[in-house]
Amino acid sequence: MPYILKKFDVIKGEKVENFLVDVVKLSIPLAYKLLQKGRVIDDKKRRLQKGQVLKSGHIEVSIFEAITKGLTPLFQTEHFALFDKQSGLMVHPVARSSQYTLLDEIRYHFGDEGSLVHRIDAETSGLILVSKNGYSQYVLNEMFEKKEFVKKYKALVEGKIEKEVLIDTKIGHSNGLIKLKMQTSEDGKESSTLIRPISYDKDKNQTLVEAIPYTGRQHQIRVHLESISHRIVGDPIYGLEESFVNDFLRNKIGEAEREKVTGASRLMLHAYYLEFTFLNRTYKFCSKQDFGDTAQS
Repeated sequence: MPYILKKFDVIKGEKVENFLVDVVKLSIPLAYKLLQKGRVIDDKKRRLQKGQVLKSGHIEVSIFEAITKGLTPLFQTEHFALFDKQSGLMVHPVARSSQYTLLDEIRYHFGDEGSLVHRIDAETSGLILVSKNGYSQYVLNEMFEKKEFVKKYKALVEGKIEKEVLIDTKIGHSNGLIKLKMQTSEDGKESSTLIRPISYDKDKNQTLVEAIPYTGRQHQIRVHLESISHRIVGDPIYGLEESFVNDFLRNKIGEAEREKVTGASRLMLHAYYLEFTFLNRTYKFCSKQDFGDTAQS
């Protein structure tokens, strides 16, 4: 597991943040972050705060220890790196019990300063940008906030799409039973996605499209395509009965049943292109993967 609980005998009279830096060998920002998130406790399981003086016994620190499965950056500079993520790999642990995620590889290669600039769903494959230091993290995050990136996806959808369409319906949280879901809603946030057809498979009645999101809402491409009755092939959440979705999220659906109901064993959505300008140089990246690539356990 990436989160390991480690025990350390205290040095009486020392402030906890100094102990974390001097003895545990954490960076100052990481020490403060762990204290803020309640990941440093005393021998009575009480949360320790910045400025507290250690008295006796020991403390326990929940530390993220990265593991690697051999995934290496597609490209990197002094300031950032680009990973080409496979489908099925989460980018960040959702709980302390989470196993291997992309963050493992980021921290394995770049240490504690390595950080995700943006995220994509676990089942979406493709390009993920990573900052390697505090400076690039700040600049790249600001660029994403200002929408200074061009992101393009490929998606395989049900039905025939014959011409380009701009979907600009607002997106908000679902009012159904599945709280993870989003939906188009007049009360939601402004959202815009351009859909361009690439090719049509008449036998399967499926269209390969290019999707360009101009905003960054959760599940945006999936929600927008489902809203015009072109659900993404392999999507286990949108356009399906809630009973199936609920069973899927509880890991009660096998691969064969999932493929039979959704049309594929994975979500057929791939982040294939990323373009941006950083320190006066323009970068354009294309993924080397295709829909067939999935993460190995």
